[in-house]
Amino acid sequence: MATTKSKKTTKSSKSKSAASKTTTKKVVEVKKVVETKPVDAELEAHPMKGFFARKFDANENILTIFKSPRIYGAILGEVIGTMFLTLILLTLGVYQPLYIMFGVIAISMAVFALSGANLNPIVTVGMMATRRMSAIRGVVYLLSQVLGAWLAFLLANAFRSTVEEPADFPQMAEVADGQFWLITMIEFVGAIMIAFFFARALAYKRSTFTFSAIYGGGVCVTLLFIIVVSSTYLSLQNNFILNPAAALMYQILPAGGENFGEVFGAICSALLTYVIFPMIGGVLGFYLADFAARLSGEHHCCGSNCPVKK
Repeated sequence: MATTKSKKTTKSSKSKSAASKTTTKKVVEVKKVVETKPVDAELEAHPMKGFFARKFDANENILTIFKSPRIYGAILGEVIGTMFLTLILLTLGVYQPLYIMFGVIAISMAVFALSGANLNPIVTVGMMATRRMSAIRGVVYLLSQVLGAWLAFLLANAFRSTVEEPADFPQMAEVADGQFWLITMIEFVGAIMIAFFFARALAYKRSTFTFSAIYGGGVCVTLLFIIVVSSTYLSLQNNFILNPAAALMYQILPAGGENFGEVFGAICSALLTYVIFPMIGGVLGFYLADFAARLSGEHHCCGSNCPVKK
């Protein structure tokens, strides 16, 4: 009899412990639901909260960034990637958008794991302005991109020097007074489009191919837009470059002029058209993408440092 009672007691204790475990799981699940509800409600009520929050590693600064070998891999990735991209622009111009699209996809897939495949100051400045990237990393990337564009120019010229009558590089027309704002606005709008597509591609950065395909397709759409607008509607036959690093090494410095004022004016006009306004457009493109994502309820673009999630 005593044995039977002990067995019953053991069974009842096991059933009680199983019931308590089930109850604990339910309580934990309820707590999770309760914890997420206020966050969702807060996001719905204040979709722009944390819009300007820092999204990069808070520990990354000028004292720590060079201690890790990863930054040197990123620098190398930006130099090599920008060099390849500039070579494509120097040899094809922008009037081969499909070839450039495939080139951008291939280069982005090759260097994305190294540096994130910015490859363009338009993108890097937008990343810095939206606090996706620290200032020191952004400056390092910009210098790397200019270096990569310079190496591409040297390499292309080295091959041209071996030919008796080499083909000319695609030429961008000088920014004359009558066409200054037309050319500048085309570069400006094109930069907004490139930055927008890059920012949206970042939402799929876990898949390198998807990211590269979205960004490469966006570059193709942008080139088609500026080709149609400049050639058909404005009668401009210019090879818009949409990359300030390539423009600095390739087209900014004029070959000469009658006096210092003319040379200086040409430099300033080219800088405004091919560097300053495209970078401003890049910032606006990133903010436009973030603004649309926030309004649609997509908050994962902030990353782990988003204060709304906390």
